[in-house]
Amino acid sequence: MISQVTKIITLNQALTCLLAAVGGVIFAALNLPLPWMLGAMAITLVAAMFGVPLQAPEKLRPYTVAVIGVMLGAGFTTETFDQLAQWSVSLIFLTVCVAAQAAIVGVFYVRVGRMSPVTALFAAMPGGVVEMMEIGRRYGGDERAIILAHGARIVMVIAMIAFWFRVVLGYEVSGVAPLGKGQTGLIDLGILVACGVMGSIAGLKLSLPAPTFLGPMLFSAAAHMLGWTEGSPPVWLIVCAQVLLGSIVGGRFVGVAPRFVFRAFGLSAVATVMMLAVAIGMAQVLQGMLQQTPEQILLAYAPGGLTEMSLVSLSMGADVAYIATHHLFRVILLLSIAGSVLAWIASRWTHLSQRSD
Repeated sequence: MISQVTKIITLNQALTCLLAAVGGVIFAALNLPLPWMLGAMAITLVAAMFGVPLQAPEKLRPYTVAVIGVMLGAGFTTETFDQLAQWSVSLIFLTVCVAAQAAIVGVFYVRVGRMSPVTALFAAMPGGVVEMMEIGRRYGGDERAIILAHGARIVMVIAMIAFWFRVVLGYEVSGVAPLGKGQTGLIDLGILVACGVMGSIAGLKLSLPAPTFLGPMLFSAAAHMLGWTEGSPPVWLIVCAQVLLGSIVGGRFVGVAPRFVFRAFGLSAVATVMMLAVAIGMAQVLQGMLQQTPEQILLAYAPGGLTEMSLVSLSMGADVAYIATHHLFRVILLLSIAGSVLAWIASRWTHLSQRSD
């Protein structure tokens, strides 16, 4: 057993997790928003920039996001499917929002960030980090700049959204409130574990986006809507999952020179404000038509990660099903056009840029 664990967690990864936990404790003690994930993210990011020998526990990510997926599945109800037709209009406007965000930020990255058109385009697309990097590299983009832009974007979006809702709007943003409506007994725990395991296997077999997150979430949603359980993963497990997720996001900057990190975050701060401004504007305009609050639309249209933004929405008492559906749609949309439409736009943009030079 010990040898199996050591194959998953190295000494440097254990140090990373320990530092991440310390960051979570500090943020929680200071009563900061979403403390366990943001605290873990912040301290590992700073430590990475100062050369501490960290290593993100990437092999633990599937288990981490499975826990979060099972937890979020408890937020689905039998009324969820009744609302899908109404959500279709919101999803159409999400497509418009993504196009506007990517266009504005893409131009910003070219004009201000001095990126090539291909690098700027795939760095500006809010979703499918690995896929954007791989396809962008295939068409001549700078993979390091793309991955840094996406990593910084996710960190900045989570931080800005969490602080905005806590400081400006006065929401409690803890991220640990379980969604289950009842007590979680041994039978409930067994059902939730089965949802996590079977959902992960199904997600991988079906090649779903974020398979070990989406699969468990769908299985958990089905179990809760069928009335098999009203439980949710225990709070301590949710906290551990957030700490690990934060350490993984922060650990992506290990080995990157501080000047590149600072530049990436400087550009991302401006780009994130632009993206959120588009989302906020659309939320204000569409709230009556979509019969949703501006806060809900903002969380659904914010350019954060699928797992991370679903977790943020949980802590605010928002409609997890509505928000997770939108982020899933955004990821699927971008992945479906990445190798065709985006590649064509990148080639045309590069051609036009070379002609103008």
